[in-house]
Amino acid sequence: MRNIDMQPLYRATVGFDQFAELMDRVFANDVSRESYPPYNIEKTDDDSWRISVAVAGFTEAELAVEVKENALVISARKADEQEKKTYLHRGIATRAFERRFHLADHVKVTGATHENGMLHIDLVREVPEALKPRRIEIAKADDIDGKAIEA
Repeated sequence: MRNIDMQPLYRATVGFDQFAELMDRVFANDVSRESYPPYNIEKTDDDSWRISVAVAGFTEAELAVEVKENALVISARKADEQEKKTYLHRGIATRAFERRFHLADHVKVTGATHENGMLHIDLVREVPEALKPRRIEIAKADDIDGKAIEA
């Protein structure tokens, strides 16, 4: 496991606590951690993404997609089966899972669809107008002096 000293970052910046926490989370992840269920993350546009999770064997009622405090949580729990089945080979895992994705600021979930054993979750970054760059008009010095004298 790698250790990174974030003290120089704290001394020279303000408000980058989330970045430090993200770095701690990334380096704290265990490499041998379970990778079930498999998933893809694709960029569909400059400010939109799609997460596709393989959820074969689960119905829409058994799946849950929630957003809690900038975290997307996908979970599934198989309903209790009334009848016991005897499998000769069981290769399709239908065990319960919970998968978390940490979302950046202003990233919103726009929808989720379940199709052909895949759960697709669409995300988009919606930056508020107040945070978007804006152009400031530069006035001539004569205009400012004239207004100051009149006042």
